[in-house]
Amino acid sequence: YISNCGICSRREADELIKAGVISVNGTVITEMGFKVNPGDEVRYNNALLKGERPVYLLLNKPKDFITTVEDPGNRRTVMELISNACKERVYPVGRLDRNTTGVLLFTNDGDLARKLMHPSFHVQKIYHVSLEKSLKPEEMEKISDGMHLEDGPIKADDIAYAGEGTDRKEIGIELHSGRNRIVRRIFEHLGHEVVKLDRTVFAGLTKKKLPRGKYRILSPREVGYLKMYKSEK
Repeated sequence: YISNCGICSRREADELIKAGVISVNGTVITEMGFKVNPGDEVRYNNALLKGERPVYLLLNKPKDFITTVEDPGNRRTVMELISNACKERVYPVGRLDRNTTGVLLFTNDGDLARKLMHPSFHVQKIYHVSLEKSLKPEEMEKISDGMHLEDGPIKADDIAYAGEGTDRKEIGIELHSGRNRIVRRIFEHLGHEVVKLDRTVFAGLTKKKLPRGKYRILSPREVGYLKMYKSEK
């Protein structure tokens, strides 16, 4: 809540809480993760904090940008690409590897972000994968049936050759898993090198008519659709 009010980062907000300068309804709070409810009065050094309007935007991420808010190594981050999008402080929902391109959502709506990243909500993710060599039909079947990686089993929700299917190096794969580098690791497990990886769909959002490196604000209808996701637990 403190971070979303635009006065500091989440990490800096932790320090403010530790310092005892944050109060909720007149009581100083030093507990991390304390829940702020609608109508609560939150103050920083006795100054009233006001929550920001919720913002939702979509970026078509290019290569060579890392998905993080800050980077100690001064590498380029996705935040540079949306720096002029809004005055509110927004954050990427999940991650895309430095060399992975495509759909990346940003918001300051923490509840929605947590929901979209939680595996129980089975959020749809579709990728276009370009391989160094052709994927055999029997290998595609293994991915479809499921396999065991070092961090557990994984199974594609759907997989097919891209386009008309004549080029077996071009693959479309749908997953709901958000595990680290999961798409690359699936193909590497079968001895395939991923040359290009592009996320074309995330939670029903596409990069259609959105040039690489550009962003757009989501429509109220798109936001409403995201909020309709329900846990399958």
